[in-house]
Amino acid sequence: METATVNPVHQDCFIDATQRESFYRILHNRRDVRAQFKPDPIPDEVLSRVLHAAHHAPSVGFMQPWNFLIIRGAEVKQKIHAAFAEANAEAAEMFPQDQQETYRKLKLEGILEAPVNICVTCDRRRAGPVVIGRTHLRIMDLYSSVCAVQNLWLAARAENLGVGWVSIMKQQAIHAALGIPEHIIPIAYLCIGYVSHFYARPELETAGWLPRLPLGDLIFFDQWGQSRTADSEPLIARIRQDAPAPQP
Repeated sequence: METATVNPVHQDCFIDATQRESFYRILHNRRDVRAQFKPDPIPDEVLSRVLHAAHHAPSVGFMQPWNFLIIRGAEVKQKIHAAFAEANAEAAEMFPQDQQETYRKLKLEGILEAPVNICVTCDRRRAGPVVIGRTHLRIMDLYSSVCAVQNLWLAARAENLGVGWVSIMKQQAIHAALGIPEHIIPIAYLCIGYVSHFYARPELETAGWLPRLPLGDLIFFDQWGQSRTADSEPLIARIRQDAPAPQP
């Protein structure tokens, strides 16, 4: 007779007010870092903590589809940077004429400056053809790998490390530069390192590329497009009250 598996209860699973405030401070001060990287190496114990945080992300069917490809070699970084430069030149031409000059002035990567680059991938075959929770939404494994990226990013910020996500590259160029098998999907190419400073606001917001949208304008109730219901006003009022003051 099989014995039922007992899942023990975490004895310290609740978060106190100080821990909660620390978490929100980390979250609201997370930035996409491009130009402030220092050459200082990341100690192995710090990088290990960050990777463990990423590996503890939620995943559909507990399939854990991610791999973490750590890049430190200058030659590999140069290949990735060349792939970025080619795609970035093409991207500039896609914007309206009045935005192209602003776009070309933006620093959108720190591939060569960051001491460590990490490519987070998704192995869609890892748990076999049928996965709990992915039976009808097969894209859930990709979303799971994105959760690992977010865990990594927040953990890095808690370690005072900057992270920059470089998405302006052709997927096949990433495959070629890193020797990634064809069935493995690159999810995020990240630049990681200690930085000289963190900005008070996201760089694209500061540059006037786009503003932060009001949260209250992005919430619906019960049906798409329904922004008000009989009992929604207290929450909407609270959201407006809690909105951070504009930064200078």
